Amino acid sequence: MSRQCVQMDVEFNAPVEQVFAVLSDHEALGKVLGADFTRIRDGQEHVNGVGSVRRIGGPPLMSFEETVTAFEPNRLVEYTVSRGSPIKNHLGRMVFSEHAGKTHLHYTIEFEPRLPLPFSGLLIATGLKRMMLRGLRRFARQYN
Repeated sequence: MSRQCVQMDVEFNAPVEQVFAVLSDHEALGKVLGADFTRIRDGQEHVNGVGSVRRIGGPPLMSFEETVTAFEPNRLVEYTVSRGSPIKNHLGRMVFSEHAGKTHLHYTIEFEPRLPLPFSGLLIATGLKRMMLRGLRRFARQYN
């Protein structure tokens, strides 16, 4: 199965603290992306930090969970799918940087599809990128 890598870069005309506060918060990120995100476990040192778990989706059989594995305020959030999902060997990584009062987000998602169907990984990656970029760009326009 082929490993997929989705890469997204988005600029925000706002300080990194402001952007990070929204995109590192599970429920707020869900609203930005137009998806149903619910924090089901708080993190160890920060409510949305390492060890926190969010459920994405609707009913339990149709949802999946992601667990935060790295959290550096105003700089980094990493997470992995920890239950469910049509993907495996997943790593999501949001890297935040600031220059001249503007925030740059470099967002990568790497995964392998669970189903051995031709092009399934590419289809998932394409749909994921389209949905996520739409929400992130809409959110970025709030600061322009």
